[in-house]
Amino acid sequence: MHTPELDALDLQLLKQLQVDCSLNNQTLAERMNVSAPTCLRRVKRLREAGLIEREIAVLSADTVAQVVGHGLTAVVEITLDRQDQAALEAFEQRVLQQDAVQQCYRVSPGPDFCLVVHAPDMPGYLALTQRLFTADANVRNVKTFFSIKRSKFGAQLPLPAALQP
Repeated sequence: MHTPELDALDLQLLKQLQVDCSLNNQTLAERMNVSAPTCLRRVKRLREAGLIEREIAVLSADTVAQVVGHGLTAVVEITLDRQDQAALEAFEQRVLQQDAVQQCYRVSPGPDFCLVVHAPDMPGYLALTQRLFTADANVRNVKTFFSIKRSKFGAQLPLPAALQP
């Protein structure tokens, strides 16, 4: 996959798509002050280059909670006994298989991993901890912080207006 050179229009397209990827091509082109074919070609090139990984719907946590309940959101720090490459990758693979794990970061210094997890309730969280942490003899320490309020949630990467030559 070839990463294209980006110009100011590409960066503006990426910014706009991070805010609202549901816009149709005509509306997006109008907002960017370019023709619809140019816009379509540019967005297609950005997708093919892997700059746009995927497009998702961000659900309203409060509205969904009215239907299915709030559940528990937790930030979990994990420290492993062994930090060799194979041990780190094995733990990551186990984490990737769990739908309750929304985000996984390998971090340094401090713990080896930070996870953001969402479980339907405390029994659901307990089951997740048993699958991921208790069953793994390589997990040395688990420290969990339960969210009491989500003040901000986003997935937008900050982008410059233009790239420096």
